[in-house]
Amino acid sequence: MNQAVLILIKPDGLKKSLTGNILTRLSETKLEIVAAKIVRVPRELAEEHYKHLKDKPFFNDIIQYIQGELHDRKKVLALVYWGKDAIKKCRELAGATNPEEAEATSIRGSYGRITTSGVYENVIHVSSDESEAQREIKLWFGPDEIIVELYPYKKIVCKECTRTAWA
Repeated sequence: MNQAVLILIKPDGLKKSLTGNILTRLSETKLEIVAAKIVRVPRELAEEHYKHLKDKPFFNDIIQYIQGELHDRKKVLALVYWGKDAIKKCRELAGATNPEEAEATSIRGSYGRITTSGVYENVIHVSSDESEAQREIKLWFGPDEIIVELYPYKKIVCKECTRTAWA
């Protein structure tokens, strides 16, 4: 069954120039990239993405981490991969969330680390299941930014919309 998964290459992965290595590893899945963009992560997006961790003592650290505050790289590469068993395939390649527990051949095992303050710098985020994938994809992407119709959407007509356009 085809499914979608959100992948984020986090600021530490970008700072270490691991994007090509990570994308090469993800290409092993034979999945299709159906959306991609570089995002400066506003605090609201970071907090909504990690809302399930709001009560954890490391919540503020993880928000700073995904916003790039800890790496002077204030961006992430957000991608949507789509295809058969996308979540399972991508999670297996990513490895355990804790880089020290991840298999050495996984992305996190190869490139992740735990800082002296205890923050997991695991270079990549992968949605955990289908409901989380849908929630996360809708947070990070609008329907017009994805080249396949993943979820139901509606057209909105705006009379007084403001948007940025090329001069």
